[in-house]
Amino acid sequence: MSIEDFPRYPLLFGPSPVHPLERLTERLGGPRIWAKREDCNSGLAFGGNKTRKLEYLVPDALAQGADTLVSIGGIQSNHTRQVAAVAARLGLKARLVQESWVDWPDPVNDKVGNILLSRVMGAQVELVTAGFGIGFKESWEQALADIRDQGGTPYAIPAGASDHRLGGLGFANWAAEVQQQERELGVFFDTVVVCSVTGSTQAGMIAGFAGQDRPRRVIGIDASAEIDATRAQVEKIARATAELIGLGRELRDEEIEVRAGWAGEKYGIPVDSTLAAMRLTGSLEGMIIDPVYEGKSMAGLIDLVQEGDIPADATVLYAHLGGQPALNAYSGLFA
Repeated sequence: MSIEDFPRYPLLFGPSPVHPLERLTERLGGPRIWAKREDCNSGLAFGGNKTRKLEYLVPDALAQGADTLVSIGGIQSNHTRQVAAVAARLGLKARLVQESWVDWPDPVNDKVGNILLSRVMGAQVELVTAGFGIGFKESWEQALADIRDQGGTPYAIPAGASDHRLGGLGFANWAAEVQQQERELGVFFDTVVVCSVTGSTQAGMIAGFAGQDRPRRVIGIDASAEIDATRAQVEKIARATAELIGLGRELRDEEIEVRAGWAGEKYGIPVDSTLAAMRLTGSLEGMIIDPVYEGKSMAGLIDLVQEGDIPADATVLYAHLGGQPALNAYSGLFA
């Protein structure tokens, strides 16, 4: 099979926009840096990278006769907000398990940002005390069982829409979209920088780019602070997605690059480099990034450029995955 053989339910405006970050490029003094904006990709609740993944899960949910989308994330999960939006768009119910993944002292953390938007969209939000983890969680399994017991038909969407048979397809298709935009722009992005936590965003990219005729480097910046788990998840999903879309060869180990060094000690807690990256991109480009994901991947990009790990003659595509609504829960950092 190829990716064209999988049904896709349109949730995006079309290809997400690509634009040069000219002032950031000038400040860093090295490679040309562009951004591809998943935060501007959809009219559904501010979009984001998970909306692109859900385009491939929706046909499967509808084929199974689901009446409720059931997913899980932290209290300020971007993913669960996008699941709530897609459920509203489809006329389905949403049951969202929101675990206390981030030990953040903001007193309105569970009332603003992503979780507020999910409530506005009519989702059933369940707050659960449980630590961070990208694996299958008991609270999520219990929510699925509850709906079945009540006579409903749940559709299970794991954290980040990642550890799902179809989870990598959205960003495998993103790779094809990038190739088409390169033809239109007359540019080639030899290096892609992306945040990695639940894994399927980077994994899909790796699988999609592996079938193209020009090699490129896909650098994942870990924001989980659990690098071994993240790297293993990216590798598992990338290899499964490559097989699913008929790549016809095994992925090479060097195609799977996940880097540590910018996550800090715990998931969801910004560190000095996170805040510096947020301020730099905001003040130079008017581009807003968040303290959980994009602030960390941009910090990684900045350091890799300044250290020469990304060479001066590179052309870099920064994948902006969204996440800005969570900023409301971190307002104290910028008071």
